[in-house]
Amino acid sequence: MGGTHEWFRTKYKVQNTKYKVPSTQARMHQGLSKGRWRPAWRLGRAVAIGYGLVILFLMWFEESLIFFPSVYPVGDWKPPGIAVEDAHFQAADGTRLHGWYVEHEKPRAVVLFAHGNAGNITHRIDQLLKLRAMGLSVLVFDYRGYGRSEGRPTEAGIVADARAARRWLAQRAAVAESDIVLLGESVGAAVMVELAAADGARGLVLESTFTSLPEMGAYHYPWVPTRWVMRSRLNSLKRIGRYHGPLLQCHGDADRIIPFEQGRRLFEAANEPKRFVRLPDHDHNDRLPPEYYQALDEFISSLEGEKGRRMKAQDR
Repeated sequence: MGGTHEWFRTKYKVQNTKYKVPSTQARMHQGLSKGRWRPAWRLGRAVAIGYGLVILFLMWFEESLIFFPSVYPVGDWKPPGIAVEDAHFQAADGTRLHGWYVEHEKPRAVVLFAHGNAGNITHRIDQLLKLRAMGLSVLVFDYRGYGRSEGRPTEAGIVADARAARRWLAQRAAVAESDIVLLGESVGAAVMVELAAADGARGLVLESTFTSLPEMGAYHYPWVPTRWVMRSRLNSLKRIGRYHGPLLQCHGDADRIIPFEQGRRLFEAANEPKRFVRLPDHDHNDRLPPEYYQALDEFISSLEGEKGRRMKAQDR
């Protein structure tokens, strides 16, 4: 009997050691340890939820962060010192658009001008005056949602608007669409890359533009995964290699909106013949300096020479 009791007591001690219930002091210590982490966990969760909400907000209002249109009647719609012809046309989806056509009696070239993401055509009078003085016929147009154009701007929409503008210009100036020089500034330059890459052009002129919209977003919002979440792309870096024709590109080395480095990368990806003009101490919204217009004049002259050579070759 004593042996049985000893066996039972020994077994009970082993089991009691194996399944020992924590003491009240130990339980209090564990509770305090977990309690220390609760505020940090709650803070982390709140930050994650807040970050996600900010990303959703940026995605929802993406177009509003890209396009900054000035709608009629904002602007001087009767500009002094230049005769403008109202151009009315429709995009493929029926959106009614508006632009200004500035005609030259004996144009050296016919130019389609796509402006940047802010303002409207009335804010490009200075460029129109200089382009016409160079002997160019020019159509500048407003994207949907800008100026007198109807609708709301989107990536696909503004590209469609540019196609419609080119079609109108070709008919009005009695030239082939492929004989039009495409000129764009900032976002407008990316639109012109889209057209030139798909259909060609007599020449392509890019002013202060970027590689792609997601890369622009990453530059201005480095804490947002723009390369993953942005719907709008305008990926000029991907498209530019499909354009085989003359290129003139300029960019200011003090540009605080679109980094100079992005302009250089885009230029390096382009095919020959091409020319890059660095604008010293030039910021994004500064007026283009005389050296740019000098380079543009030389570029147009080179296109005239190329056209003359093609005509002579056809006569043979």
